[in-house]
Amino acid sequence: MDINEIQSIIPHRYPMLLIDRVLELEPLKRIVAIKNVTMNEQVFQGHFPGAPVFPGVCIIEAMAQAGAVLLFREVPDRENKLLYFTGIEEARFRKPVRPGDQLRLEVTVIKYKMGFAKLRAEAFVDGQLVTEAVISSALADRPK
Repeated sequence: MDINEIQSIIPHRYPMLLIDRVLELEPLKRIVAIKNVTMNEQVFQGHFPGAPVFPGVCIIEAMAQAGAVLLFREVPDRENKLLYFTGIEEARFRKPVRPGDQLRLEVTVIKYKMGFAKLRAEAFVDGQLVTEAVISSALADRPK
């Protein structure tokens, strides 16, 4: 799935769209997506000058967006809905992510029922685990 397909599923846009490609997708089960981290990210202006590190919160958001593509793709009236991030558990940040790294985001559904989801998410750089978390989300009507 390329960036155009991703944008047809989730509402995120620059500068908050944090996935670039989907490599694998098993509906309502699992997704593998890519985020290319470049020095052009706005966040590097202040995090940290002279020693850029991609913030952990951005990695968690990228994992959540991959999960949103996985789940939201199956919602028939998604133009009238939003998928809200409702929780983070067991988050661990194991290695810094820097410009030039490519994040491989692997997200698996733990539980999905009536618009509520719990997902296991992991991010890898060069095959090494850099971040992991359990992410919860809920489907809601888009405000008018």
